[in-house]
Amino acid sequence: MGEIPIVSGLSLYNFACAHYKLSQEPTKKPMKPMMTVAAFGLALGMMAANAQIVSTTDTFGSGANTFTMDFVTVGNPGNANDSGPNGGPFGGVASTYRMGTYEVRRDMAVKANAVGNLGITLADMMSSGGNCANRPATGVSWNEAARFVNWLNTSKGYSAAYKFTLQPGDVSYNANSNIVLWDPLDVGYNPNNRFRNSNAFYFLPSEGEWYKAACHKNDGVTANYFDYATGSDTAPTAVASGTTAGTAVYNQASATGPADVTLAGGLSPYGTMGQNGNVWEWSESGFTAPNDSSSEDRARRGGYWFNAGPQAA
Repeated sequence: MGEIPIVSGLSLYNFACAHYKLSQEPTKKPMKPMMTVAAFGLALGMMAANAQIVSTTDTFGSGANTFTMDFVTVGNPGNANDSGPNGGPFGGVASTYRMGTYEVRRDMAVKANAVGNLGITLADMMSSGGNCANRPATGVSWNEAARFVNWLNTSKGYSAAYKFTLQPGDVSYNANSNIVLWDPLDVGYNPNNRFRNSNAFYFLPSEGEWYKAACHKNDGVTANYFDYATGSDTAPTAVASGTTAGTAVYNQASATGPADVTLAGGLSPYGTMGQNGNVWEWSESGFTAPNDSSSEDRARRGGYWFNAGPQAA
């Protein structure tokens, strides 16, 4: 999902994309690109492997700044990575988790800013469809996406997912300052992923989590994956907006802009929308594993409305 992806993850439109050449033809499962700016889509709450989770809606904020987020369960824990020639290796996830059904909306970031004093800067999209409340939250850096996710956690009493030296309200606070790595003395330290605190409930999805929600066939603990995030090996039909099965938002004019997050094409087998286009989405993962450097480039996934061909993962 481009803009904030939630796993509950975040996604964003890519204004400056390094080391990635956009395809001129429909592309199956493209390899990960790097991005410096994205529309942010969001991934949330990792659950215990055998937990029974249903589709849920979580509420955040207060008063006029209240908003809700919808999530779906991504089950079949312990599935293997995609072994296909275009697939990875990604998609194998040990636990059941939730993934945001839709990309993070623009108004969610605005309301989180108002309540949490986060200082997240959104792109001015007036030349690309407008700054509508239900469009994806675009122009957000990875660190700003991490700030948003941290606020989701702390506003509901959970541990922050990502470690920052300064917090909103501190002198010299900057929403785009780099994270620092969790260390062995921190509660929730995970030596296998020093970006994410293991006690956090909401987090940006790893590439594996993002890819599974997009392409796994949801047919048990298998290594079976579709080529596209619409439950098919056939390239989705390009649309400007809508929810018809087998469609995705790509191959549109720059001035058209992304679709509303609830109109971003057909669903994946797990029920997520927009992972084939609309806006690029941040993943949590560093471009070169493991997550052991706070300054390394991050991988983005998904594609955007101006792509000539659909980007599945």
